Amino acid sequence: MSPEILALRAIGWPYEGLPATGGWAALMAAHPAAQPVRVVEQHRTKYVVAVGPGEGFGVESLPEWQRPKCPPEQRAAVGDWLLVEGRQVVALLLPRRSVVKRAAAGEHYKQQIIATNIDTAFVVCGLDGDFNPRRIERYLLLVQGGGVEPVLVLTKADQPGVDVDGALAELEDSIRAGLAVVVVNARDPASVAALAPWLGPGRTVVLVGSSGAGKSTLTNSLVGHERMRTGAVRENDARGRHTTTHRALVPLASGACLIDTPGMRELKPTGEEDIAEGGFAEVEALAGACRFRDCKHDREPGCAVRAAIDAGTLDRARFAHYLKLRDEVAGAASVLASRLAQAQAKPGRR
Repeated sequence: MSPEILALRAIGWPYEGLPATGGWAALMAAHPAAQPVRVVEQHRTKYVVAVGPGEGFGVESLPEWQRPKCPPEQRAAVGDWLLVEGRQVVALLLPRRSVVKRAAAGEHYKQQIIATNIDTAFVVCGLDGDFNPRRIERYLLLVQGGGVEPVLVLTKADQPGVDVDGALAELEDSIRAGLAVVVVNARDPASVAALAPWLGPGRTVVLVGSSGAGKSTLTNSLVGHERMRTGAVRENDARGRHTTTHRALVPLASGACLIDTPGMRELKPTGEEDIAEGGFAEVEALAGACRFRDCKHDREPGCAVRAAIDAGTLDRARFAHYLKLRDEVAGAASVLASRLAQAQAKPGRR
């Protein structure tokens, strides 16, 4: 493997050489003077990109990305691969292999890219007052909806009074559906070593979770030094301030790379998700076993969902959250379809 490819692999290049077939290969052949770089930091009008570990260099964004009406999902984001000519001019944004995104806050529909070209998302949740199974379900929906493997990382296992067994019991349905759960003390590198199976060479992991969950502390332990500033959490609600203020890609000694993100308080679906991807496989299976195909799971005879709730095998709060997320996804999908139809109807669009 050439030194250039080894350097690219250290920041998540998914190949052991230059791609020989597929979409990326054709695009790179069409731009023979360009080199692949990865976005490691994103700023208002420019990006910091890199060709390997170490300091990156700045490139200006494409003019169309700076237009106010350019949809955010069409601009480059941290984790994207670009083709750059002469270390200055962005020639092309390479197609994404996966993406973690959410609907941005506000009355107008917009998507916000969290990170792209991700293999695994560490959904970080503290075992203190930050622990919230319903919020975890939202993260699972957004992460898996973008084609990314989720791993739930429960932090603060070292704090007094933490009930690890109780937390795992609350997550029993999600774990049964195949969710990997790792309990760690984020300050202890030996404990954090349990995450090694997802941190092999060429892999990219993104950390997502609320402020105060321990993402920056976890990043520091994985990197091996104090890279990210950490802060205390409020005693009344176990929430923290945004100690991570922007997304950044960090190479690790294992050959993987890590993207830390600011805490997210609002997790709205984009409308492109599948509700089954929120870890609700058993609910979907029950719904499919109802006597009537259009069962509302209310008072209809032969409702397998209501029977499971009455028998205590399906948690009532979990089912209520399933319905809430299902309606949110359907509503977002309707708005997205309307937006796309309006864009297609504009003069000059084909």
